[in-house]
Amino acid sequence: MIARISGTVVLAGDRWVVIDVHGVGYQVQVTQPVLQRLANARETVTLSTHMAVREDAITLYGFLHQSELEMFRILIGVTGIGPQTAMNLLSQIGIEEFAIAILNEDEKALTRISGIGPKSAKRLILELRDKMKKVGETLVAGETGKDSMAVHDAVSALVSLGFSERESRDAVSAAVPAPGSSSVQDLIKAALAKMKER
Repeated sequence: MIARISGTVVLAGDRWVVIDVHGVGYQVQVTQPVLQRLANARETVTLSTHMAVREDAITLYGFLHQSELEMFRILIGVTGIGPQTAMNLLSQIGIEEFAIAILNEDEKALTRISGIGPKSAKRLILELRDKMKKVGETLVAGETGKDSMAVHDAVSALVSLGFSERESRDAVSAAVPAPGSSSVQDLIKAALAKMKER
């Protein structure tokens, strides 16, 4: 299992880059935003990777941030969503926007992504909402009126999305604004944005 690659980008194509690691070139599938960042990179880059092994191919999918990799793994766990669809989805919508669309059960936001029709949107919401059912009601309710509860629920939601407890708590803590001013959804959005910055 190849979990991480560090090296220099020597070639870039349509949604892929070749990274030279001590004389060995690894072709890695990347999202459009990552491709734009790496295409002209001259310094050493590091990608967190997911290795998919099929009968006819071994494919590496690369991400600049661990949170993107976690979201990719969550997506490919959804029935009918394969790696290419997941990469397409992550190329067109930010993690925070996607998470909020799922939490709000916003099918319209999801169907605006090419390759995601009404059935796929419903499936994403159904399967990912079930993954988060412990905190679902609180998230839909929004304001809790208690900062500590909002923070707890935001951390729980991020953990349910596949992030580690520590990573979730650190991101939510960094995102907490003035007391009483944020709903659970605001905290989640801000925390996801903080994770993306890392």
